[in-house]
Amino acid sequence: MPRSANWSYPTQIRFGAGRIAELARVCASAAISRPLLVTDSGLICTPIAMRALRALEEAGQNPGVFSDVRPNPVEANLDDGVRAFREGGHDGVVAFGGGSALDTGKLIAFMSGQSLPVWDFEDVGDNWKRANADLVSPIVAVPTTAGTGSEVGRAGVVTNEETHTKKVIFHPKILPTVVICDPELTVGMPPRITAGTGLDAFAHCLEAYCAPFYHPMSEGIAIEGMRLVSEALPAAYREGTDIDARGKMMSAAAMGAVAFQKGLGAIHSLSHPVGALYDTHHGMTNAVFMPYVLNFNRSAIEERIRRLAAFLELPTPGFQGFLDYVLALREELKVPHTLVDFGVDDRRIDLVATMAVQDPTAAGNPVTLDEAGAREIFECAYSGRL
Repeated sequence: MPRSANWSYPTQIRFGAGRIAELARVCASAAISRPLLVTDSGLICTPIAMRALRALEEAGQNPGVFSDVRPNPVEANLDDGVRAFREGGHDGVVAFGGGSALDTGKLIAFMSGQSLPVWDFEDVGDNWKRANADLVSPIVAVPTTAGTGSEVGRAGVVTNEETHTKKVIFHPKILPTVVICDPELTVGMPPRITAGTGLDAFAHCLEAYCAPFYHPMSEGIAIEGMRLVSEALPAAYREGTDIDARGKMMSAAAMGAVAFQKGLGAIHSLSHPVGALYDTHHGMTNAVFMPYVLNFNRSAIEERIRRLAAFLELPTPGFQGFLDYVLALREELKVPHTLVDFGVDDRRIDLVATMAVQDPTAAGNPVTLDEAGAREIFECAYSGRL
């Protein structure tokens, strides 16, 4: 892996160990002179966050801080962040952290200039055209995990607490102006978070690859993303200071988010309501559902998965070989095998099934997902039946 590189797909990406040192210059290049650093409460007191703040302060950029971000962000987090942005007279956002902080930071920059409520911009039809694009503040994204790929995305996810649903808010200008991908920032991730975020990246690539739409560029990115995960995730999990593995995982995370322009599927459409109702870690929830959704979709994706298994050079070919690989990888990374093991009960199975079908990601599932199908997947994931 090259030590560093500059990319411009789909936005400017400064990739390489130690490149967090460029943060102040990057903010200046994005026309940000008074940034609001958005992160979470667990990260703000860490050395990597302190280093970022110090760099901004030494450059005379007088940053503010907003760190009231939940693992599954809710509207109240967003509202508080917008208030902090406006009251502090900020002119841009540094979104610093995992997917929750990145999504919230992006949405703060977006909503700081809007007069309509955030739900008016849900990713449905042309809702994004309701926004005043001229009032979206610039964003610099600094991921500290390797999973969601939100740093290269044009959307953010926030939970509507009234309906207990996760909503995707979309606008082209939510895409960060510049991204700093510094694998050194992910070295401190504990193994469980490394596993959950890494399998989130894998799920993005897998579902994008399997989605029944025509987008060969996304498919190519997706299969290479899965190869990188298969090579690097076990190494990063075992030895957190392995910069080469950490760098490959950061690449795979960004690739997954680019690839899922093609679509997602039932892994995500079930994971979203479970996360909203049970406040579970998104990536780990995806990992729990993954083999059960694969099995559900087998009739539509078997040939596609056969090609993938060959590309990954798995010891056992075909669909069953790939399914066995996924199960073995989950076991190696200590992913709960069932929803029961994950602490999720079945009392709201009917609600989860209804919400899963209504989730916009359901449209990308290779087998049409109705409530009976969503319930079947949930029941299999609950009992461990494959």
